[in-house]
Amino acid sequence: MGAADSKRAVWAGVIAGALVITGVSGWAVNQQSGTEQRLITVGTTDRVTSVDPAGAHDPGSWRLISNVFQSLMTFTPGSAQPAPDAAEQCRFTNSSLMRYSCTLRRGLEFSDGSPLTAQDVKHSFDRVLKINHPRGPARVLDTLKEVRVVDGKVEFWLKSPDATFPYKIAGGAGAIVPDEVYPADALLSGNRAVGSGPYVLQSYDPGSAARLAPNGKYRGMLEDRPAHMVLVRYYDRPTELLGAWREKLIDVSTGQLPPEEAAEIKPTDEGIRVYEQSGLGIRSLAFNHRPGSPTAELPVRRAVASLVSRTALAGGVHRHMVEPLYSLIPQGVNGHGAPFHERYGDPDADAAREFLAEAGITEPVRFEIAHSGDAAAAEDAETLRLQLDASGLFRVTVRKYEEEEFRQGVAEGEFDAHLADWFPDFPEADAYTTPLVGTDGVHRTGYGDKEIDKAIDRTRRSYDRTAVIEEFERIDRKAATEVPLLPLWQEKEHVVSKDDISGVQYLTDNSGVWRLWELDRF
Repeated sequence: MGAADSKRAVWAGVIAGALVITGVSGWAVNQQSGTEQRLITVGTTDRVTSVDPAGAHDPGSWRLISNVFQSLMTFTPGSAQPAPDAAEQCRFTNSSLMRYSCTLRRGLEFSDGSPLTAQDVKHSFDRVLKINHPRGPARVLDTLKEVRVVDGKVEFWLKSPDATFPYKIAGGAGAIVPDEVYPADALLSGNRAVGSGPYVLQSYDPGSAARLAPNGKYRGMLEDRPAHMVLVRYYDRPTELLGAWREKLIDVSTGQLPPEEAAEIKPTDEGIRVYEQSGLGIRSLAFNHRPGSPTAELPVRRAVASLVSRTALAGGVHRHMVEPLYSLIPQGVNGHGAPFHERYGDPDADAAREFLAEAGITEPVRFEIAHSGDAAAAEDAETLRLQLDASGLFRVTVRKYEEEEFRQGVAEGEFDAHLADWFPDFPEADAYTTPLVGTDGVHRTGYGDKEIDKAIDRTRRSYDRTAVIEEFERIDRKAATEVPLLPLWQEKEHVVSKDDISGVQYLTDNSGVWRLWELDRF
């Protein structure tokens, strides 16, 4: 899910989490349609850029969208295999994996009471591609040629074989909107949303809060509709989220807490629950491969790879709230390995010096690391600078940019290197390899390799995803050899709640779905 400075699987189930229960308290009560509703307040630092699916391609937006809208497919707790939601069934209809057909469930309605039809599905995909919003999900649908409605079914015609297409339409890129409400060529104005998901968006104040009420018209994967209301509060900084937690303004914290304080929250603390598992968001150091940049030289990138200590970042900066990453593909995803560690080992200044000497580079290499993140991102960049400078082989500067300036600089290839975050669009290895090292990747490094592009194409031609693990491993090893970017760490999902909240362990997993409907009170 692509944003260069923002922060998504598993195949055999969710990575084990730690859950400890220690007590009980009461609940707030609201009235909705004569039914007593239990209000649960959730705090997060994940920003929402748009509540229109055609303009959203970031974790915060997709998490909200997954509760208000339906997609044809979804992911059930503990599974990375797409399962029907708005669809009764979906399947590839030819062996070339270039035509995909879905039959809708009967009786589907949007929250405004209008029927959800195959035409609405077609309209939803058509507008994503037509609008092609710079922060929207059109890029996810890169293999989609056209959508047709045939005998009440939805048929997707693809440009090329794509076994990952069911995964792509199970996320925010596949959210279904009513064609009578959402324009075909522009985002819906205002902050309203009309969907068919488990919740209705009652109100949304950008950057502040979203209020969700159970959608009485929902029909889909869930056997039971939600029995509670949810208030999502948004915080700009981890320190603000921490303050809200300490002041008991929220029942559940799902965002980034300051690393030092988060590390001090223990499952044995009285009155709380803590749930933790490996996450899918990753941070890398992306290099500029364009002529004229110091990092365009392969020996320079290999020297950097020989000097970086990921454990110093994970332990020193993030207090073990992230995990060192030595692969394009994080833990919990088929194809994960450690090729960067296998090739470069632990930090080794002599090995780095040899890489540079063999290329005739004798003077310290000067380059800049750019970022636009929070205090932890700044500390990451500064730690990298200190590690590289300590070798005597580099003279690195660090500079923070405002978000828009940073985005533009990345897009135009202005930075020698930059901190690059990635949260995948769906729980599959292809959601890392294609955007990170495929030609015209999301981090705009200028890197491209025909061998990798061909390997990516081969992985998309097999419906049996376990059959292409070796292909993904080859891509990963090739990346470790050429170092188009340097993986640094993968996040941990860290959820803290009051001890009277149940369902916390199902709220999020490696599918990327945010299941607010799983939360309840004792």
